[in-house]
Amino acid sequence: MTSKKVILAGSFGVGKTSLFNQFIYSKFDDKYLTTIGVKVNKKVIKIDDKELSVLLWDIAGEVSQDKVPVTYFLGASGVIYVFDLSRPTTFKNIPEDIEYLKGILNGGAIRLVGNKRDLITDEQLNQIKEQLDIPFDIATSAKTGENVEQLFEDLGRALLD
Repeated sequence: MTSKKVILAGSFGVGKTSLFNQFIYSKFDDKYLTTIGVKVNKKVIKIDDKELSVLLWDIAGEVSQDKVPVTYFLGASGVIYVFDLSRPTTFKNIPEDIEYLKGILNGGAIRLVGNKRDLITDEQLNQIKEQLDIPFDIATSAKTGENVEQLFEDLGRALLD
C-alpha cells in the first residue's frame, strides 16, 4: 500500500478542519474551534483497485512561513489549499500562497479548493471563477459533503501517478 502525506492549508476559518472531519469521519460540526498547531489523521482510500493511505495534516490557518513552520511541509506529497467561497477576503493571497507552496513542495500535487459551496448560488460561483486570477480545481461543502470525496479521489489519483 502506498502512503502519502497531504497538508490542508489556507486562511483561518475557511473550513479546513471541517473538510478534514468530513473526509476522515463523515461528520460536520457547526461549532468553530481554531486549530492550534496541527491535527493529523489517516484514511485509506481505494483508487482504481489501488489502496492509498492518506496521512492528512490539518494545520493552523495561514500559509506564510512566518506563521506556519516550513517543517510541517517536509515530506508532503500534496497540499489542499482551501479558501472560503463566501468570504472574498480569503481570495486575496491565493496566487502568492500557491507560488510559495510550489516552491516548498518541489513538484507535489496542489489542489485549490473553494469551500462552503452551500453558502453561495451558482451565479455567485460563476462570478468568483471569473474574478480569480487563478482557476480553482473544485468547489466543496464540508457541511453537506458535496465534492469532498471527489476532491480526495482526484488528489489521490494524482499522487499515485
